[in-house]
Amino acid sequence: MGGFGSGRRFGKACTDDMQALDVRKLQRQRVLTPGNSLTWSRPVNGDTCATINLLVGADRVTLNYRTRQRGGDWRPMSYTVPLAWTACNYGGRRAWWLCPAAGCGRRVAVLYGGAVFACRHCHRLAYRCQRETDDDRATRRADKIRRRLDWEPGILNGNGLKPKGMHWRTFERLQSLHDAHVNVALAGMSAKLGLLQTRLGDIDADLDRWRNR
Repeated sequence: MGGFGSGRRFGKACTDDMQALDVRKLQRQRVLTPGNSLTWSRPVNGDTCATINLLVGADRVTLNYRTRQRGGDWRPMSYTVPLAWTACNYGGRRAWWLCPAAGCGRRVAVLYGGAVFACRHCHRLAYRCQRETDDDRATRRADKIRRRLDWEPGILNGNGLKPKGMHWRTFERLQSLHDAHVNVALAGMSAKLGLLQTRLGDIDADLDRWRNR
């Protein structure tokens, strides 16, 4: 994206494609104290691609940054985002954003940056996992188990050994679950490969018909 406010390009964007401002991280960093002023930036490949200034009030945070749409001129943005606080079960309080988009006001933990920071519902964003196919999801879950077992990443690398200190019953359960996910992933890969080969065959047939005209 070209910075805060650059629009989505094709289809429905995902939350991973957008700048995210997470109030939980700000609270963990103990910066949500009235009077605090801080600069938040998001690095990409080691470079800072976007910067936003936050001024914390008693029940709101003022955001200041620049935005532009589709390569147009930069323009300054300044507005407040209300804060809400809820009590935790074991003491303390938890902070929430109240979405500043007109007519919304949802209580959310994360705001996503378009021209204005708003909740994912207002930006009509999907989670990345909602776009996964069954075999994509199975691959991701198998890789997660591989990390837990300290195996080499990648389901095509085969199974590894039982980690030292892990009970055999736990290892066998995880290995069985891993293998089930791998079977689903490989079946999906095979189906995609077969579909690709069919499409390539159709293209070749079309080219032959065109040459023989």
